[in-house]
Amino acid sequence: MNNPSVVMVGLGYIGLPTAALVAQKETKVFGVDINQEVVDTINAGKIHIVEPELDVAVSKAVASGFLKAGTLPVPADTFLIVVPTPFKGKNEPDISFVQAATKSVLPFLKAGDLYIIESTSPVGTTEKMRDYIYSERPELEGKIYIAYCPERVLPGNVMYELVNNDRVIGGIDDESTDKAVNFYAQYVKGSLHKTNARTAEMCKLVENSSRDVQIAFANELSLICDKADINVWELIELANKHPRVNILQPGCGVGGHCIAVDPYFIVSDYPMESQIIGKAREINNYKSFWCAEKIKNAKLEFQLQNGRKPKIALMGLAFKPNIDDLRESPAKYIAQKVLQDANDEEYFIVEPNINEHKVFKLTAYKQAVEKADIIAFLVAHDEFKSLEINPDKLILDFCGVVSR
Repeated sequence: MNNPSVVMVGLGYIGLPTAALVAQKETKVFGVDINQEVVDTINAGKIHIVEPELDVAVSKAVASGFLKAGTLPVPADTFLIVVPTPFKGKNEPDISFVQAATKSVLPFLKAGDLYIIESTSPVGTTEKMRDYIYSERPELEGKIYIAYCPERVLPGNVMYELVNNDRVIGGIDDESTDKAVNFYAQYVKGSLHKTNARTAEMCKLVENSSRDVQIAFANELSLICDKADINVWELIELANKHPRVNILQPGCGVGGHCIAVDPYFIVSDYPMESQIIGKAREINNYKSFWCAEKIKNAKLEFQLQNGRKPKIALMGLAFKPNIDDLRESPAKYIAQKVLQDANDEEYFIVEPNINEHKVFKLTAYKQAVEKADIIAFLVAHDEFKSLEINPDKLILDFCGVVSR
């Protein structure tokens, strides 16, 4: 590919759809990923993740010559950093991936270039990368544009939301903000809201922390209702009839690479001030532990009543319904906790959105429901909602598949 306009560092659940979107507008994109298998898959016009419409977009972009992938960056005018931000120690954000990605593009930066971080980052990360770039390439100081623009898309609807959702864009100075806004304006129909880099970084963290707190309220209600012998889904439905009440649905915890992770970025930097945010994380993590204990107790009770070990179906491993993404999944955690306590029972692990898993042997969902004595719904996948289940089975419904 001759002189791509955009280099996208990171070709995961956000980077690849963004690269495909930009390429659809006939902008030459060079995608970078450290995984050679991912690179080869994309260069063949295929995808390595499940996301509606993405396969068609990537296939067209590669076939038309506007998208190519490699393991090392190349010269361009715009560089987007879209890599994960993992944790180290006790839930402390680790920006080493962002720094490594920045280091990889350092030799290719030139005056007038635009450098944007999209990776979820602690407040101040964009300024740290600015200082790092200038320390390594002092001749670029004041001559390149540096900004932060977090993604805010929903897995399963990424291709639509990348185009139609509003974006918050914060530069290290007004010129950088304007330059980044002009870039996104070519591809995004949603409104582009200008701010500074620190506010944009915090905005991303606050959005997901807000959701986490709201989910924690629903999950706490589910624990209370279990003790009070009340159907929590009926209760929430009735409470939501109030014109100013909008309680979310409980589940078996909170997962994914955003809501279950981003609050820690705030708690880590501002531990004394983030009391509600920190407590919400504790509640949502505890809900997963509680679900695992419920399954273990049901297993023991069945054994006492029936004089034999039960067959148990664990329904779902993804972190939310109808996707293949298992990152930070509470359902996966529950399955692991239950299996750690296994004692020759037969388990059927179900996840209809993936074909195989390195740890779990997967079973087709209809077969699992037919064979199991105890059915634990961990994820409300659409496939589960139309199942006909023998009334003799014991159902543990942690996500409202049959209880709503």
